[in-house]
Amino acid sequence: MAQPIFFKKPPATALAEIAALAKAELADPSRADRVITGLASLDEAGPMHLTFFDNLKYADQLKATRAGACLVSARFAAQVPAHVAVLRVAQPFRAFVKIAREWHGDALRPQSWVGNDGIAASAIIDPTARLEDGVVVDPLAVIGPDVEIGAGSVIGAGAVIGPGVKIGRDCNVGARTAIQCALIGNNVLIHPGCSIGQDGYGFIFFGPDGHLKVPQTGRVLIQNDVEVGAGTTIDRGSLRDTVIGEGTKIDNQVQIGHNVTIGRHCLLAAQIGLAGSLTIGDNVALGAKVGINNHLKIGDGAQVTAMSGVKDDIPAGGRWGGFFAKPTRQWFKEILAVERLARDSKADPKEEGRE
Repeated sequence: MAQPIFFKKPPATALAEIAALAKAELADPSRADRVITGLASLDEAGPMHLTFFDNLKYADQLKATRAGACLVSARFAAQVPAHVAVLRVAQPFRAFVKIAREWHGDALRPQSWVGNDGIAASAIIDPTARLEDGVVVDPLAVIGPDVEIGAGSVIGAGAVIGPGVKIGRDCNVGARTAIQCALIGNNVLIHPGCSIGQDGYGFIFFGPDGHLKVPQTGRVLIQNDVEVGAGTTIDRGSLRDTVIGEGTKIDNQVQIGHNVTIGRHCLLAAQIGLAGSLTIGDNVALGAKVGINNHLKIGDGAQVTAMSGVKDDIPAGGRWGGFFAKPTRQWFKEILAVERLARDSKADPKEEGRE
């Protein structure tokens, strides 16, 4: 990997220890004392690095790698160059991530950007706010009246926490984030530049005097173990709350409209747009740039392909994609039919010279 100059260097670790941590089998026990000092991709690894291989797309990189050791499944172990120590494991990437989490735990959750371990002198905290012991507040953060923040939470530089907001324990609110009208659970990670709890896009359109704004009096409820990517916007509800279910992971620059309910353990990739009052079930995966119309229901376990536009309900377990989205098998058949039609029309002599 690139030099981890912004994070702690991992400890020098013998392959025997790495094998034990990853629950892997060291193919050549005579290499048990070989020392590894870092992690790297196949093409960037050197003799002191651990890498992994689990995709034939990178077979050429495996052949040329200079790594000291490689996590690999038994199926591909024979393809590893002789100078590379082989660590056999059923799921190489999962094992690699387990080691990375052990060695680079400081990269999992941002801490104070200025090395602060308490409340910065330049932070502005209303006297009615209640902060438990161990809360870190970075410079120029603003914490409003009646705010509650649990122990172990970090409020980043320039963040603004509005009146009455409740933030649980072991949370991280990134720099320049603005939060209002929100109740946030424990172990929630909010990356920099997010806007949470502003009013949603609610108007009665095209009246005689223009557009009439509808008051947005709901809240944002973010349950435990949620992660919210940088630059994401979550509107508060109008009459009912906007809800983000526990364990859901949201990527950067996602727009979540008012009254949206997102279930537990969902995955939302970057630049998704969710219109108001839609309901997303548990364990749903949405690809990058998916757009979903308002008042729809996306069933548990559904998956939507990147850059799809959804205008209809999707049943539980559905695999949809396209514009407008439909079941992927139907979508692929239609694409192939159009390609076949275009190919056949080019082959027709009557079509020559018409372009």
